[in-house]
Amino acid sequence: MARHGFAVHPLTPGAKTPPPNCQACTAGAHQPQNCPCHVQQGWCHGFHAATTDLHTLQQWWSIQPEFGIGIACGPSRLVVVDVDTHADRLPDRSRLLPGISIHDSVDLAGLSSGFDTLALLAAYRRRPNPCADTSTLRVQTPSGGMHIWYRTPRHAPAFKSSSGSSNRTALAWQVDIRAANGYIVAPGTRTTTGAYQALPGARIPAPLPLWLVAELTRTGHRADAPAPSKSPAPSSPRPANTPHVLTALLKEVEDCGAVPEGAAFSEKLNRVAFTAGGLVQTGYLNSIETRQLLIETATRARPHQPRRNAHIVETGMRAGSTRPIRPEERT
Repeated sequence: MARHGFAVHPLTPGAKTPPPNCQACTAGAHQPQNCPCHVQQGWCHGFHAATTDLHTLQQWWSIQPEFGIGIACGPSRLVVVDVDTHADRLPDRSRLLPGISIHDSVDLAGLSSGFDTLALLAAYRRRPNPCADTSTLRVQTPSGGMHIWYRTPRHAPAFKSSSGSSNRTALAWQVDIRAANGYIVAPGTRTTTGAYQALPGARIPAPLPLWLVAELTRTGHRADAPAPSKSPAPSSPRPANTPHVLTALLKEVEDCGAVPEGAAFSEKLNRVAFTAGGLVQTGYLNSIETRQLLIETATRARPHQPRRNAHIVETGMRAGSTRPIRPEERT
């Protein structure tokens, strides 16, 4: 896996946890990222020791061939959706999808695991269920859960790990996120409870879908942003390299805020999203930053329809990506 750019570290034979630290590290007070063992090719502090250096990895596995394989998600640019099937008591419906109100008319009979809440979230957003996404690597866990692997672009913002039972940062009940400061068990690793097995479909992680980028941002998983609050977040400044044609189109969307209806808002938002998609495709703009800018601009103009705004932006950018453009072509 290191050959594909994944940062690897060992797991205790038969377990899904890293092997113990050396005596000095166990008794020491240094920060894991500053561990002196790492420069000496030691594996202390779990995912903090992860590396793509093949010589180091060969040395580790020659010492203990029964090691399992862990992948540090942060340096590997991975976001893994960890779907659990714990026999926990169903919480109040307000905690099933944090930040989303589930109306009392929605029948929740039979809902019992992360498979159900992730499917519910996908249905609410009218998006495909990630559990059925054969375009990316999916791994069945010994407990009956699933790891859905996605990869983020090299210069994209990092996302934080979280637990689906958290009261602060969570995507859905019994759905954990493995990202920065977290690790995931690689397929093929065997523990005392069973093996982690790749499911039919792709064997490499696909790009993180835009709608999941939006959901992770909404639920406070962005590592470079504060956790969501009830107060509206300040709008993002436009990138310094925003082409004039996009700036002009964004201004048209902003101006719709002064007109409650009849301003052709949807058409204007679709036009700027289409143009943005073309500019992203040619590398003039960052996809994630641009999408966020468009959604924030649309939300200021039409704050009562966030789902529709996000849908117009996503479909417009996707359509625009098939028509790459350069700023000099749109003067």
